[in-house]
Amino acid sequence: MDTSGWFDHLRALYGEQTAEAALAEIVVRVAKLAPLIAARPARSAGLTERDTMLITYGDQVRHPPEAPLRTLAAFCDRHLSGLVSCLHLLPFYPYSSDDGFSVVDYRQVNPELGDWQAVRELSGRFRLMYDGVINHISSKSAWFHGFLAGQAPHRDYFIVVEGRPDLSQVVRPRTLPLLSRFATPDGDKAVWTTFSADQIDLNYANPQVLIEIVDLLLFYVAQGAEFIRLDAIAYLWKEIGTACIHLPQTHRVVQLFRAILGEAAPHVKLITETNVPHADNVAYFGNGENEAHLVYNFALPPLVLHTLRTGNASALTRWAAGLTLPSSHVAFFNFLASHDGIGLNPARGILREADIEALVQQTLAHGGRISYKQNPDGVPTPYEMNINYLDALSDPSGAEPQEAQVGRFMAAQAILLALAGLPGIYFHSLFGSRGWPEGVALTGQNRTVNRQKLDLPGLEEELADGASLRHQLFTRYAALLRARAASPAFHPQGPQHPLDCGPAIFALRRTSPGQDEQVLCLQNVTNRPQIARISEADLPADSPVTELVSGRQLQWPPEALPELGPYQTLWLRAAQRT
Repeated sequence: MDTSGWFDHLRALYGEQTAEAALAEIVVRVAKLAPLIAARPARSAGLTERDTMLITYGDQVRHPPEAPLRTLAAFCDRHLSGLVSCLHLLPFYPYSSDDGFSVVDYRQVNPELGDWQAVRELSGRFRLMYDGVINHISSKSAWFHGFLAGQAPHRDYFIVVEGRPDLSQVVRPRTLPLLSRFATPDGDKAVWTTFSADQIDLNYANPQVLIEIVDLLLFYVAQGAEFIRLDAIAYLWKEIGTACIHLPQTHRVVQLFRAILGEAAPHVKLITETNVPHADNVAYFGNGENEAHLVYNFALPPLVLHTLRTGNASALTRWAAGLTLPSSHVAFFNFLASHDGIGLNPARGILREADIEALVQQTLAHGGRISYKQNPDGVPTPYEMNINYLDALSDPSGAEPQEAQVGRFMAAQAILLALAGLPGIYFHSLFGSRGWPEGVALTGQNRTVNRQKLDLPGLEEELADGASLRHQLFTRYAALLRARAASPAFHPQGPQHPLDCGPAIFALRRTSPGQDEQVLCLQNVTNRPQIARISEADLPADSPVTELVSGRQLQWPPEALPELGPYQTLWLRAAQRT
């Protein structure tokens, strides 16, 4: 086992002497868990065009008295076989707030969901992504109770701020106070709480905290994780007098995780969750070999929403043309919706502020909410739009025909699936949910609008009803997923080349890694018929070509330019000329 790189990272974080002791302890932890990791069934670490990830809560589908994780497994077996290969199982640990993101015990399964055996059984069916909620831990956790009691080692696991230092440079993702006061045997202490008073930030300046987290990530691998999502990773390292976001030490920690997993579990992929402007976000690829394998493409959700709001794909096309990867070993994690809202910061610098404000106003007009962050000058700024993605595109209380709403929504999803990367699809998008404003009234939390848990019999009944919104959206989504899986041109790392076919059409040429197949993706982003201004050079091919979604054979080159109906998708596949 080559640990020289591990030592380099530890030395950069803690200095030579401390690094030697920390490395020795990490090597012991790795050796202890190595047999459990090796006992997991071997599976390819690569990604292909057949890979798609469903984002879901463990109790997303409920059928009491059955344990929710088993209900979810059976539901996915029935509906997703051959369509979805990976599951992002949102935090399934005991928690005290934030729908799982305030973890009480990192190593236990919430008994209301099931147990580790149920999770391992799911990992036999799907490649699972676990959340590493490692920036903070619950105030109800044993670790923080140890801190409150002044007990070793936990009394040094958290960040205590003494006096009144200048914290004005600290980037704030929320409007809540940065520090929260707690009583201890040594008196009241001000403790760092980036997200809420129930989510206590961990002190990575203490190497023992880092060692415990390394051990935790390896434990997750031993329990079946093939992807580990580093939640809120950008805020990990704190240093007073800085912005406390994207610090070099944070990148070093991610590099250390990558190096350790590369030796101990090379099949596992790290994915960073950094809801920040695009340039900062992609920095977590590192040099393409040493940090995240996958990075959330956070600019995509607001850009696609803007595109379909305006019926103009120009901004999306320009942005897509600028997407680059530092190596062939990394990929974007593309998504439109998730358990969180639609982040606005990633669109800043890509869209005009007037365009961002128009998205905010549309969200409010469609019954959504807006969450704010605190700027250093004390002025709050819209940070996130809290709304179901279908509702963001179409007013749920409006009179627009269902056919038009379905068409617009599926246009957004087709763009998602066409882009290079691994697609992540939120459960409520795949199965045609609308927003849940009643949930916001119940919890007082804006994000609840897109976190409704569903009753299994009712969900199955709607999916079986050919006239229902759920049935129509899921049926069309399944057809897109099958079409995508049918061509290696959609490989996550296959080249993509945006084309200028006019503002009303988003056009993308995808090429397989072996250069033997191309697909021309044409997406009408308007509610009117549009002519696709394409040439034979846009898809060099012998006649005929196949339209992947419908399976139709088309003459190529066409005698007349193809016309796309409102929100229509055309994926034209052709073998390369020899």
